Amino acid sequence: MNININEIKNGMTIIIDGKLCLIEEFQHVKPGKGSAFMKMKLRNLRTGALVEDTYNTNIKIERARVDRLPMQYLYSMGDSYVFMNNETYEQIEIPADKLTDQIKYLKEGLDIVISMYEGEILGIQLPEKIEYEVVETSDAVKGNTTNNAQKDAKIETGYVVKVPLFINQGEKILISTLDGKYAGRA
Repeated sequence: MNININEIKNGMTIIIDGKLCLIEEFQHVKPGKGSAFMKMKLRNLRTGALVEDTYNTNIKIERARVDRLPMQYLYSMGDSYVFMNNETYEQIEIPADKLTDQIKYLKEGLDIVISMYEGEILGIQLPEKIEYEVVETSDAVKGNTTNNAQKDAKIETGYVVKVPLFINQGEKILISTLDGKYAGRA
């Protein structure tokens, strides 16, 4: 479906110059002299690259329909990760290279959202915060009372995160998937 460039919104997915992109930010610019133009910050959904570009306001762009399917992570199988559709129970495999650094947050039973465009898997969207169990942590060093003193803790996925000294093995903690940092006790 083609739309006028003046109808775009943040978060919209479009096909521009043959690339599938997400509009992260846009600004309509009307200079004192000359014609108006649209300044856009686009994220290429296939490569993840962020591009800033300008476009005339008289062009038409193709709107892309990206499906977002709620799924559940089941298990890993070699270089693939298996997810199940929560409604149809259909299972799909996603290669590790499509998931990049999100792999460290995957645990069995985790509900995620998979983005698809015409059957092509673009990636997954994780919850903002996920609860994990601390499986290994070092003891706090006696006398270490500096502000914000932290130690390493290994969670059930194998990821190591910095936590406050009072967190012990077996405790449940929240980790932010936005920056990979400790976000509090669960």
